[in-house]
Amino acid sequence: MLAKTPVTIVTGFLGAGKTTLIRHILANAGGRRLALIINEFGDVGVDGDLLKGCADAACPREAIIELANGCICCTVADDFAPAVEALLKRDAKPDHIVIETSGLALPKPLVKAFDWPALRSRLTVDGVIAVVDAAAVAEGRFADDPERVAAQRAADPSLDHDNPLEEVYEDQLLCADLVVLNKTDLVPAERLQALRAEIAASLPRAVKIALTREGAIDPNVLLGVKAAAEDDLAARPTHHDGEAEHDHDDFDTFVVAVPAENDPDALLARLSDATRSHDILRIKGFVEVAGKPMRLLVQGVGPRFRRDFDRPWSAGEARLSRLVVIAQKGVNRAAVAAALGA
Repeated sequence: MLAKTPVTIVTGFLGAGKTTLIRHILANAGGRRLALIINEFGDVGVDGDLLKGCADAACPREAIIELANGCICCTVADDFAPAVEALLKRDAKPDHIVIETSGLALPKPLVKAFDWPALRSRLTVDGVIAVVDAAAVAEGRFADDPERVAAQRAADPSLDHDNPLEEVYEDQLLCADLVVLNKTDLVPAERLQALRAEIAASLPRAVKIALTREGAIDPNVLLGVKAAAEDDLAARPTHHDGEAEHDHDDFDTFVVAVPAENDPDALLARLSDATRSHDILRIKGFVEVAGKPMRLLVQGVGPRFRRDFDRPWSAGEARLSRLVVIAQKGVNRAAVAAALGA
């Protein structure tokens, strides 16, 4: 019987550093033939574009498949299974497949999808890697404000106080075979050790926690875990166990087209102000800077933003400035677009 192709699922909340970590894997493949499946919501594939820019002999562009039709575990038959089939039919069959999930994805339903006969016979989930933004957790982004919740309950005991951010974050951790605590340079050392202990205490089983910055970790730590996670689902309890289906109705994702920018620093200040005013979770995209031949990559988690010129605009390429905005359900899209300068 032919050996199954191992698959590593890289999960983690919005902006945790999944794409950066995968770029590090590609740059240090160590002779492995890799293939990537990238899952994003919306028609501006920021992460896919960045990873395709890293294509080389270890992972050529044709071995990188982007699925932008929503959660891949909800579209197994239509999108995910055909993508896997295409990769396995390549003349140079991949030694290892890496899947980058959307930042809003629950990993356990995806692991369950590997129980499909067409997938189970050919693939195994080598490991689930949960990437965590240390700074975001330290800031309490995934925890409710206890005083505010208590006041709301006192006013109306019937209110439902489920925190969708906290549930997604915790479900990603609870399914993990390895936790990568990223962006450690943004957290003081004493707080970092306490944070590591808090995460370890929340896990249902013994799981290693690796500390990193800029996603720099030896791929040998990430690949070759041999967890066979599809056979180990009972050890991965989550908030959504027992649900026949899961949805993503707690969040809004939309694209805002903005004009060319003259001052990148002013743009970042405007984006940061908008995230505070409208409680935006994530902004990412590409922007034209007037008079510059390079495309500006903009990425933000909460009010923290960074920018880099990632590559020159291609000949004949439309210089579109488009930003993907992700926020909790009910955000005022028109107000956000105005705040971003649309």
